[in-house]
Amino acid sequence: MSQFDRSAGTDAGGDREADGDGSVATGEPEADRDGPATPRTETRVLPAEVFATLGDDTRVAILRALLECGADEAPVSFTDLFERVDVDDSANFSYHLRQLTGHFVRRSDAGYEFRSPGRKVVSAIFTGSLTERAQLGFFPADGACYDCGGALHGWYVDDELTVGCADCGTVQVSYPFPSGGLDDRTTDELLQAFHHYVRHHYCLAADGVCPECTGSIDTTLVRDPDDEDLDVAVEHVCRRCSYRLRSTVGVTLLDHAETLVFHSDRGVDLNTAPFWQFDWCVSDRLTEVVSEDPLRVRVTLPCAGDELRVLLDETCAVIETTLVE
Repeated sequence: MSQFDRSAGTDAGGDREADGDGSVATGEPEADRDGPATPRTETRVLPAEVFATLGDDTRVAILRALLECGADEAPVSFTDLFERVDVDDSANFSYHLRQLTGHFVRRSDAGYEFRSPGRKVVSAIFTGSLTERAQLGFFPADGACYDCGGALHGWYVDDELTVGCADCGTVQVSYPFPSGGLDDRTTDELLQAFHHYVRHHYCLAADGVCPECTGSIDTTLVRDPDDEDLDVAVEHVCRRCSYRLRSTVGVTLLDHAETLVFHSDRGVDLNTAPFWQFDWCVSDRLTEVVSEDPLRVRVTLPCAGDELRVLLDETCAVIETTLVE
């Protein structure tokens, strides 16, 4: 099963003119591909401005102080923030706080609180995504290799957690995972967290929501993908940020209602059972190309002696399901 592939986002919103404060405002509404244009007023901070704003220890300390003072629950007063940050000059502190206010921090009569971008910066710091590198050697993982039946192991290198076979080297899943997820967890707890994290990303993409920026996702079946050991794969591409996610066909069914009910009726909870334990999720051995033009595939899901056969079209939408008992 493949990991995601990120490529640089392209600006698809038409011509934009920079405002005097460095932000970029859209002058025209963005067109909806399935209907009329959706009016939207938008102001964007240029990427260079974002990095310049955050390139100061005092400003990062202010964001951290907001978290420590509980800005997620209630606004924090200027005084409480000032007392938390190691700055002697209140005028200097005010200057740095003003640089954050607007895009990263919201100011009201009650005080200061996070805006979403500011909260994401703090989250990235605490997860270690921006500041840490970690490694974790081989450890046992439940399940068996779909290729040879050998025992599975997990390992963590270069910000990716991988589950694969120790005997034949087949990889069941490899996916980026923030290093903060390793803290205060046993390896079993780590694998369970990894399952939920990756499953959530794939289910979001299958539902048309970008896991990275929440933009709209286009999903298509890809026949004989060049860089994959698959006959057919699913490709998700975000219209907004060009985030790319490629997987087996089976993964897109993890949140499919009939798939969930079929397994639940047979004592299997797909919400908690690690998805890499199911052959139909991590390989295409149970995926059959039914038609080339138009492209149609059928995935066979075995469970407790029964089968659910799911037919999908070229956009990975379910056409029909068949239960074989």
